[in-house]
Amino acid sequence: MIVRLRKLKDRGELSTRQLAAKTGYSTRSWERYLGGRSLPPREAVEAMARIGGDDPARLLVLHEIAAERWAEGRTATTGPPPDAPAAPEHGPAVRRPYGRSLRVTVTAGAVALVLSFSAVLVLAVELAETRAAAEAARAGAVAATTDTAAPDPAFLLPALYTCRPERTGDLWYTGHSRTRDTVVAYGARGPEVIEAQCLLRRAGVSPGDVDGIFGPLTRRAVKRFQDREGLAVDGIVGPRTWRALRVAAPG
Repeated sequence: MIVRLRKLKDRGELSTRQLAAKTGYSTRSWERYLGGRSLPPREAVEAMARIGGDDPARLLVLHEIAAERWAEGRTATTGPPPDAPAAPEHGPAVRRPYGRSLRVTVTAGAVALVLSFSAVLVLAVELAETRAAAEAARAGAVAATTDTAAPDPAFLLPALYTCRPERTGDLWYTGHSRTRDTVVAYGARGPEVIEAQCLLRRAGVSPGDVDGIFGPLTRRAVKRFQDREGLAVDGIVGPRTWRALRVAAPG
């Protein structure tokens, strides 16, 4: 039990002064309890369990066992009652019974054995909990590695789109956007980019894959188309470039 109390104190990084402030028992009392010089009362054990976040029932069972052994040890090691006659100052030496010394030794050994067994039991429980937590963390890490080790190729390749040119009046549309003034520049994504790429292809200037991403190939195609149509060569699809794309003859 003493070992368990010490672990709870160390886990919470508490000093004996902090324990005294939180439990109502003095600093010297906690020094005696944690040093094994005095058996802590049940209330102190319960308070320590609450502070350390441990199960009070388990600590109280250990406390009952330690209290019984502690009482037996104190009874066995207590001297003669105060009213017993004093031994003569001078006279033959009185030989103590061998049986009594043996009982004292056996009782002290039993107390030490119980305390040692309790400490081993607590350490075994903590070791099992730590091992279970480590296994769970390892399983999570393996699962995360498995999930990320081989990503789906579908997420690595851009989607490709189909161009469906249709003429409305004197303007051409490809089924992705009917904008005529949205400014589309390098780095843009979306249906307007798909529409511009389809119109560039129809005009005979290849922007690469029709993937809806305004990358270097698309910007280069826009500049070539602008230069061919006598527009400002800036690589940006604005209202004038849209107008030229929608009325351009097939390339």
